[in-house]
Amino acid sequence: MANEVALTAAQIALVDPHKATVKDYIAGAAITKGQLVAMDTDGTIDPADGSDTTYLLNQCKGVALNAGGAGQAISVLEDGECYGFTVSALNAGALLYVHDTAGVMSTAAGTKTFIVGRVTALADKAATKVVRIQINQAQALAT
Repeated sequence: MANEVALTAAQIALVDPHKATVKDYIAGAAITKGQLVAMDTDGTIDPADGSDTTYLLNQCKGVALNAGGAGQAISVLEDGECYGFTVSALNAGALLYVHDTAGVMSTAAGTKTFIVGRVTALADKAATKVVRIQINQAQALAT
């Protein structure tokens, strides 16, 4: 689909674990490694959804670093750089959003606008581009 940021689940990994903020949550539904996740009203996490207006599942907590089913622990990158997303064709600094497809990152805002981070370049010879997740939980969304 248009604007979706592709990922390779097997390559989802922290660029620098010492500079990342990772928190564990309990899954309320099946979650795939690399999906954007958001907190449900019951305190569990589900795939984030930019079109969900019943409760703010478009208010993303971060990127799932592992897969799991309902009731299992999921480690979530809330702040830091992440490998595994196909962003090499995007400009460094490009904003990334929660897509209307549950769990998917996008280059354009969904029904509800929630920025999850930016494309950034690493300090290597190739200036490899990765995703920089920076969740602003104070960002208010009107329903």
